[in-house]
Amino acid sequence: MGARRRREPLSRDRALAAAIALVDAEGMAALTMRRLAADLGVEAMSLYHHLPGKEGLLDGLVDAVVAEIVTAADQAETEADGGTWRTRLRLRFLAARTVMLRHPWAPALLSSRPAIPAGVYGYYEGILAIMIDGGFSYRIAHRALHAFGSLALGFAQEVFQPTAGAEVDADAAEAEMAELAAQLPHLAAMVAAELHDATDPTLGWCDSQTEFEFTLDLLFDGLEQARGAAGPAHRETPAAPL
Repeated sequence: MGARRRREPLSRDRALAAAIALVDAEGMAALTMRRLAADLGVEAMSLYHHLPGKEGLLDGLVDAVVAEIVTAADQAETEADGGTWRTRLRLRFLAARTVMLRHPWAPALLSSRPAIPAGVYGYYEGILAIMIDGGFSYRIAHRALHAFGSLALGFAQEVFQPTAGAEVDADAAEAEMAELAAQLPHLAAMVAAELHDATDPTLGWCDSQTEFEFTLDLLFDGLEQARGAAGPAHRETPAAPL
């Protein structure tokens, strides 16, 4: 009789990996402590030794996604060795986006957490290092971080989004579009012109890959001009955050 196979012990990493797989497959609404415990083959209470409740689980998911971003960005940085500041930042931001496209639930979760994940600080330290090495002052680099916003993490933060999973009535949508065209012709024309290609990956109506890369290039062009206008960079002592 063969030896009985030993079951992998429960750990925080194992629980988070299972949670990510669940949410990737079924969406955030499917994630509960009870469901996760069932998928892991453990009692729900045993999860609390590794993740302190639902909020702790959500914080853990954010930490795991940020860790993926850092790993992907570091790999991009290795591949861009010797490249310009623009090439290096672009590759880092696009690497972060590959993580977001893999986990389309992550942008909303990241935006909802009350505290900044610890891993984010190291990630932004890398962005600042690239800019300072590229000849930017701390002042312009600080303003660049404001301009980048969530693009640095791989997504464009939208102010308003349709309700996830809401059913769309085709007739009602057509009537709404006709009313929009009558009252707000420029907005209606923009919406009609911006119907996304089916092959263009999106994380939201105003966050397609094409729009993401266009915005990055626009910001990089502006930063290049700002760096030139400022003259030779000097590394002034960073002021207190605004």
